[in-house]
Amino acid sequence: MNEDLLSFIWRFQYFEKNGLETDEKMPLSIIRPGHRNTDAGPDFSEARVSIAGVLWVGSIEIHVKASDWRLHEHQQNGAYDCVILHVVWENDSPAMRRDGTFVPTLSLNGLVKAAVLERYRCLLDENDTVPCNRQFGGVDQIRKYAMLDRVLLERLERKALEIHRLHETNQQDWEQTAYQWLGRHFGFKLNDAPFQRLTGIVPWKIIRKHTDRLIQVEALLFGCSGFVPGESEDVYVRQLQQEFRFLSAKYKLGDNVMQLHEWKYARLRPAGFPTVRLAQFARLLYNTGGFLNRFVLSDHFDEVRNLFRIEQSAYWREHYLFEKKARAQVPVLGTDAAHLLIVNATVPLLVAYSKQRQQPELLDKAIYWLSEIPAEDNRITREWASLGMRVKTAADSQALIEWFNNYCTPRRCLECMVGAALVRGT
Repeated sequence: MNEDLLSFIWRFQYFEKNGLETDEKMPLSIIRPGHRNTDAGPDFSEARVSIAGVLWVGSIEIHVKASDWRLHEHQQNGAYDCVILHVVWENDSPAMRRDGTFVPTLSLNGLVKAAVLERYRCLLDENDTVPCNRQFGGVDQIRKYAMLDRVLLERLERKALEIHRLHETNQQDWEQTAYQWLGRHFGFKLNDAPFQRLTGIVPWKIIRKHTDRLIQVEALLFGCSGFVPGESEDVYVRQLQQEFRFLSAKYKLGDNVMQLHEWKYARLRPAGFPTVRLAQFARLLYNTGGFLNRFVLSDHFDEVRNLFRIEQSAYWREHYLFEKKARAQVPVLGTDAAHLLIVNATVPLLVAYSKQRQQPELLDKAIYWLSEIPAEDNRITREWASLGMRVKTAADSQALIEWFNNYCTPRRCLECMVGAALVRGT
C-alpha cells in the first residue's frame, strides 16, 4: 500500500461503506469525499461527512500509517486544524489538532475491494515501459484520446511556466525572453546551456542596435562565445576581430567572453557544429525588429516555417570551423530543423504569451501549428504506434512523449485516465 493508491481509493470510494464506522466506533456516512488538493495542506478539501449524526465540512488527510500525522508535524500546523477525518491504512497512533482535540480516524485496511488492489498490483508488476501495454487495447478510445489532449496541454503549460520564469528574470521584457528562448534552442539540446548563457552575455538590447549589419551580429555572437581565433590571416576572421574589438569596448563585454570548452561537439555531424548554428542564429537575428510580434501576427504557418529556413552567411556556407574550409557546401537550416525550432521554441513562446496576455486564440494557433508539422519518429512514438495510437502530427508526438515520460516511466498509473480506468475495472 502507498499513499497514492490510498488517495485513489478514497477519491473513488472503492471500499465497503455499509455499516461504516470510524475507528472510534462512531457511525460514519460520507456525503462528499472532497476535491483532490495538489498544493500544500490536507489531501482533500471541501469534504462533507456525517459522524454520529453530526454534519462536518472540511478537509480529509490521507496517510498509510496514522503515525505519519505526527511524523509530518501536522499537529503543529494550522492548515490541518480543518481536517475532519484522518483516512489511513494502519491506525497505529491517534491524530491531534493544535488545540488538543482528536481527529476521527477511518482505517481502510479490510474494507477495500480486493479486485482493485489486484488490478493495481498487476500494473506495477509489469516490466513493459508502458505498464498497461498488454491491457491497453481493452480501454475505450475516448479515454485514450481524452488523455492525449490532456497531456498535450500539460506539456505546453509546463514549458510555458519555464518561459514565465525566464520572463520574470528578464524583468518582464518579452523580446529579451523570446531572443533567449530561441537562442537556447539553436543549441539543439547538446548546446542549449551555452547558447542560453551567450544570450545572457549579449542581450537583445545590444543585438537589436546592430541587426542592420550581419557582420556585427556575427562579431558579437562569435566574439562572446569565445570562438574567434587570435592571430589569423583569414580575411573574415580579421574582420570579426576588428568589429568585436570595437563592440566589446563599447558595451564592456570583454570580461564575459565564454571558454571554448563550454561548447560541445560529441556525436554532432559537422552541420550541427555550434559554429554553424551560431552563424544561422546570427542570420535569423539579422534585419529583424523582434520575434514575438512576428509569431503573434503570423496568420499562416508557412510564414513561421519560412522564417526558420535560414541560409547562413557566405563564409559559413564553406566552413564548419574557423580557417578550415569544408570539402562540400555546408547545409543550410532545413525543414526538419525548422520544425524542431517551431515545436520546441516558437510554440511554447506563443503559449506562454497567450497565458500571460489572456489571449486563448494564440493557444489555438500554437496547437494548429503543431498539427501542421509531421510527428517525430523516435523510440517513444514507435512504441505508442505499436499500441494503436495515432502518431501523425507533432501535436500527437509531443503529447505521447509527455504521457510516456511523466506518467508511464514514473508509474503514475493512478493519475492517468487509462491506468485509472484499468484499476477501477471500467
